[in-house]
Amino acid sequence: MPKVYITGTIPDLAAKILKKAGATVRVNENGKPISRDELKKVFAEYDAVLSSVVDKIDDDLLSSASSSLKIIANYAVGFDNIDVLAAKRRGIVVTNTPGVAGEAVAEHAFALILACKKRLLEADKYVRTGKFKSFEAMLYVSPQLWGSTIGIVGLGRIGTYVGHMAYSGFKMNIIYHDIDRSQDFEMLTEAKLTTLVDLLRRSDVVTLHVPLTPATRHLIGRRELRMMKEDAIFINTSRGAVVDEEALTLALREKWIAGAGLDVYEHEPIVPHALTTLGNVILTPHIASATSECRDVMAKIAAQNIIDVFDGKTPFGLVNVS
Repeated sequence: MPKVYITGTIPDLAAKILKKAGATVRVNENGKPISRDELKKVFAEYDAVLSSVVDKIDDDLLSSASSSLKIIANYAVGFDNIDVLAAKRRGIVVTNTPGVAGEAVAEHAFALILACKKRLLEADKYVRTGKFKSFEAMLYVSPQLWGSTIGIVGLGRIGTYVGHMAYSGFKMNIIYHDIDRSQDFEMLTEAKLTTLVDLLRRSDVVTLHVPLTPATRHLIGRRELRMMKEDAIFINTSRGAVVDEEALTLALREKWIAGAGLDVYEHEPIVPHALTTLGNVILTPHIASATSECRDVMAKIAAQNIIDVFDGKTPFGLVNVS
């Protein structure tokens, strides 16, 4: 079995599974992302790398890989941090952990929706700073979520879970935009497929659930934000670069929309200072999938992907590109 390097802190389960299979495992335990130079050394020395989304693995970095490196097992559902075509040219398999984060990310998206709609951070600060003196009937009044319209951009696994939560939990009217129609989803939630433009104009809540691809980069920019309602909420738990961050900051500052909830950023881990100064945005540090259940399953899949490759099997999380 191979020598495996785990680039970040993940559940011990992954290392235990790999060691049980006979692998030699080393883990980056310093609590910080591994540097690019260190990662080059790892690629030159190890047979398998269990990577994280913070590891930007491009063609130049892959050029340092030894002939013994057989797999990069990404500890994530997404894989936009890896130049998959460059890896394929070198005969290196790339895997991810598909289908595991749906429930967790959907829960977090709804936490952001509710926090934004109910202005929870503002209300919390109001109490903590001693401003709460008596009940006021019109204090932090907001439109109710129940029966409003949610627009889901991208109806994959996560978007589908969000839709079911919206329909079953809050009787929301659902419109969605996707390259494919889902008749089952429509039957179960009374959802309607529509164009992105129509969705932006009609929705009280817009939530993004698309992968980052050349086609979705800056899918939401100044033009799209201008189409939204002034009292609408914008949520992004997909990838930061799907949104033009400068345009969103402007939209929030000038109140084109009521607020936003963001778990991802265009240039992570950098969050623009201008964004952090705004009171109508809630910011979380890319933790939407951070449930213990989800993290453990991801660890199992990533480890098994590595084992399968060295056993000559097709791994569950194989990323196919052409």
